[in-house]
Amino acid sequence: FFPDNFDVQNKKIILRLDLNVPLQDKVIKDYTRIDLCLPFIKRLIEKKAKVIIISHLGRPKKNKDPALSLIPIYKYLKKTIQTNVYFFMGKFDDEVEDKFSHLKKGEVILIENIRYFKEETENDDNFSKKLGSLGDIYINDAFSCSHRKHASVHKITKYVKISYAGPLFKREIDAINLV
Repeated sequence: FFPDNFDVQNKKIILRLDLNVPLQDKVIKDYTRIDLCLPFIKRLIEKKAKVIIISHLGRPKKNKDPALSLIPIYKYLKKTIQTNVYFFMGKFDDEVEDKFSHLKKGEVILIENIRYFKEETENDDNFSKKLGSLGDIYINDAFSCSHRKHASVHKITKYVKISYAGPLFKREIDAINLV
């Protein structure tokens, strides 16, 4: 699990979160999942990490369903977190690392719904490599989708030198152990 005393200053943290919240007409109906993630995000920001958030919303079909966009979540994060928060809607091409190089210490970038990319659910090796190239450390704090062989959960760990489970993931494991 991610150690609390780990030095993340100026490190790019790929943070896999479960921000799969209920939306109706692009309005968030329950903020609980996002609010549970906020203390850890804020702690990484205070420690001057560069935070790259990957998440999903629903199960989009072949087209990028606008009803499943993470834009409402981005707006909530931007309003709630006291730092620059950016939204990435681009492609994961050969220039993707350059597109993320502007991120400064203590800033956050949220990637649009990762399931908009078919390579995510196909656990595509090249896509995993591009995702992994974005960060120095990978932290999975999305227990609910950790059983899936998706690129941002499974193969990405091949391409990031350091990987951890996050505090919400640990909380779920502890709860299971109690049973």
